[in-house]
Amino acid sequence: MRKIPEAELKIKGLKVSFATDQGMLTAVNGISYEIGRGETLAIVGESGCGKTVSALSILRLVPEPPGKIVAGEILFGDTDILKLSAKPLRELRGRDISMIFQDPMTCLNPVLTVGHQIVETILRHTPLSRDEARSSAGDLLRRVELPGETMGQYPHQLSGGMRQRVMIAMALSCSPRLLIADEPTTALDVMIQAQILDLLKQLKDETGMSILLITHDLGVVCEVAQRVLVMYAGEIVESAPVSTLFQTPLHPYTRGLMNSVPKLEADASHTRRLEEISGNVPLLNDLPRGCSFHPRCPSVMERCQSEKPGLREVLPRHQVSCWLHEEGA
Repeated sequence: MRKIPEAELKIKGLKVSFATDQGMLTAVNGISYEIGRGETLAIVGESGCGKTVSALSILRLVPEPPGKIVAGEILFGDTDILKLSAKPLRELRGRDISMIFQDPMTCLNPVLTVGHQIVETILRHTPLSRDEARSSAGDLLRRVELPGETMGQYPHQLSGGMRQRVMIAMALSCSPRLLIADEPTTALDVMIQAQILDLLKQLKDETGMSILLITHDLGVVCEVAQRVLVMYAGEIVESAPVSTLFQTPLHPYTRGLMNSVPKLEADASHTRRLEEISGNVPLLNDLPRGCSFHPRCPSVMERCQSEKPGLREVLPRHQVSCWLHEEGA
């Protein structure tokens, strides 16, 4: 059995709510998980399930108001990030934990050159001189396979794939221990997606950093992650090593996600129609009683409609929140 790496990040009972005209909405409802050193953990689920909010919470980037981290602990080593004051939190961001955001065009400053933005990041978190920072920035761009002239270019002069590489270079500029990648291949064509994923795997192997990957694409998960969490309506419904999850998905929602993905069949006679998950994701201010997935579940039982299941280990390192896998079910 593969040795479980020592935890780099531990999240315990994280709960995040937002104030709205309809009252407080709970976007992340008491989730707990760990990321091992040198491990890539993926979080998957439909839009609105709480993936990005949970990731932003790690760096305390949830806008307050209207958002608020209501409860929980976020332990990075021995440090509870939720208890840090402003100065050490600023030092942690970018230096120890970096983030690649979903849309690089909105995250890069349009009036500053790419090189200037990377240099300023390096100067903010390291003791290097400006000349040393410029040299380091050039090395980083070459490391993500961008030409040297990119240093003097503005974000609008670059393609989507090039901007994403710039974001990766900036995120790696201070050798972080944890990289959070929020949908890093969204809006990129298939060839560029593959190049970005290969680059992330290569850089992880070179640096030994941990990666938290936020995605809705199961193909991406299979390509780069060692372990995966499946989220639905702000909660974790299944957690397992990637190979185990793909071979033995236990939660009906996980099976529904997998059945909705096109598969290439060697024999054309075995082609099948894609299966959709019926119904819609519930509104956070009107969650159903019991299991949040039960109105859409093809295996729903009477118990599911009144009692909420807890996340429990049913196989080694494989947890699921579903009454179907309760002892005696």
